[in-house]
Amino acid sequence: MQTENTRTDRLGLLLDQFDHAREMAQVRLTGLSNEEYLWEPVPGSWSIRRRGEAVTPRAFGPGEWVLDLGAADIPASEYAEVARQAADGMTVAKIADDWSVSVERVEQVLAHTGTPEPDKTPVTTIAWRLGHLHFHFAGPWEWTFGERRHEPKLLVDFTPSAALALERFWAVIDRWRDSVAAVTDEQLDTVGFSQYPYGSDPDDPFITVLSGANLEFIHHMAEIALLRDLWQARFTSGG
Repeated sequence: MQTENTRTDRLGLLLDQFDHAREMAQVRLTGLSNEEYLWEPVPGSWSIRRRGEAVTPRAFGPGEWVLDLGAADIPASEYAEVARQAADGMTVAKIADDWSVSVERVEQVLAHTGTPEPDKTPVTTIAWRLGHLHFHFAGPWEWTFGERRHEPKLLVDFTPSAALALERFWAVIDRWRDSVAAVTDEQLDTVGFSQYPYGSDPDDPFITVLSGANLEFIHHMAEIALLRDLWQARFTSGG
């Protein structure tokens, strides 16, 4: 339902959407314990781990704790995104660099027809989802509003403490929101206003980047909320 305070300008709509999602997410994350934060729903879940205990080949982070990351590939759920990138004029070589895969792999995806293959994306912990989101807002802020020189994978010091992780996360989220609120209409339409090196940001108008950031925040927070529900059900059901 529309209210007197609802904004209808492009930036306003995106900010209102982000603000509502952030408010709901903060409520849903209240009371998160360390045990729940690190709970692995199934064997082989991705999480954060001590550097010496990492089991994924591309786990990353600047400190003792690293975020799981497996071998590079394009999941079936992202085939449409690859097709969009190609339709928007990105070369196969650039798309391959975007996804850290070979040119041959991109060509396979673009040639794919019929029913998509089942996704092999692993089940993840709340710690992984929160760390992934933290990384995906810290890096774009640095490469849009910051110095545009620091490696994104070294910007987030992952931690096994749920309280500390949330404190750091909300600080990054609020910094992003404050910077975005000052963007002009001209900057919204500027291709390459964000130079974030992982993804298509340098080739997209900034309003597209903002829309994608909102979707990233919303869908990962929904997944975290579901993990919290499963955690509670695990004990109420006697599992």
